[in-house]
Amino acid sequence: MTATALPAAPPGSPPYPPRPPVLRRAAPALLVYVGVRLLGLAALAGWAAVAGKSPHTLLSGRWDSLWYTRVAEHGYAYTLHLPGGRVHSDLAFFPLLPWLERWLSAVTPLHPADAGLAVGWLASLAAAWGIFAVGDRVYGRSAGIALVALWAVLPTGIVQSMAYTESLFTALAAWALYALLSGRWLWAGTLAALAGLTRPVGVAVVAAVWAVAVAELLRDRRAWRTQPRMLPGVLIAPLGWLGYVAWVGVRTGSLTGYLDVQGGWGNGFDGGLNFARFIGRQLSTPPFAGGLGLLAAVALLGWLYTRCVRQSQPLPLLVYAGVVLALALTGAGYFGSKPRLLMPAFPLLLPIALALARLRPRRTALILTAAALASAVYGAFWLHGSGPP
Repeated sequence: MTATALPAAPPGSPPYPPRPPVLRRAAPALLVYVGVRLLGLAALAGWAAVAGKSPHTLLSGRWDSLWYTRVAEHGYAYTLHLPGGRVHSDLAFFPLLPWLERWLSAVTPLHPADAGLAVGWLASLAAAWGIFAVGDRVYGRSAGIALVALWAVLPTGIVQSMAYTESLFTALAAWALYALLSGRWLWAGTLAALAGLTRPVGVAVVAAVWAVAVAELLRDRRAWRTQPRMLPGVLIAPLGWLGYVAWVGVRTGSLTGYLDVQGGWGNGFDGGLNFARFIGRQLSTPPFAGGLGLLAAVALLGWLYTRCVRQSQPLPLLVYAGVVLALALTGAGYFGSKPRLLMPAFPLLLPIALALARLRPRRTALILTAAALASAVYGAFWLHGSGPP
């Protein structure tokens, strides 16, 4: 199928006209996005000047960025043994970003760390464009612009300008979802495979591809024949994630090799038990603000997802956002990283984007400006902390 063939939209989708993702149509959203990100970088630079730190180092040379750079320079060959028996292996980091860092540093004078920063910045623009394309296609141009602005002003938005994988993954996921919405199965499968080479949560994109395929088959058992590119797209989608996990298994000599590596980092999935315990500890210690804030945040996420369902968002958006949300909340890893792990779940912002799109432009601009200022200050504060984002 092509974009012009849709209203054979994925089941559960509201009716919407096809809109090509032309750059000119997306220009206002991208300009808003660039403005928000420049404000965040300016706040970071100002804070760093006062603190006597380098904003460049904060963005490209700390925490996970160092691990990606090391893989780009030396391959997968580094393991850190910590007191208490914990083992941190670089096999925990998926390979697409370090591959791009290595390639870009080979064809330009950039150091791999700077190449990672360049990839992050370019990918953030591609992500903003993809997010706009999804919002525009489903709910119109104003909603698409508001959706991009909301993604930019997230409290963790500064990560979009770091040498991290969030921007790269979100770009691949957003365009994979757009491909599904427009019936481009091969594009959807290929982008899902690349997303699966970027982060473990790449399974969310694969789940969206498979869910739409199942829904199509339930609607029409002949879909395999009427949409001949569906089967190749479905088969391609999991190859990136499965390929890397299988390679780690061979490398470690264990079928559960990747899970073991993540366990060494203290990561894993326990159904949210550790997260619930963490909230409980926060609630048991005066002044209880931390626990109450976490409860409010979880309630807000649940409310947003419920609103997405009630708005009858297209099936791929619901499946993708639901899986990202579930994986982030049920993970047993570092709790301070959960807001960052939720960043790719941009469809959760659609109910707010629709509400903003219905307001007068002046009021919307005031709300987003205030949010952008708060995000910029918080991002600068966050990166000057001791723990990783």
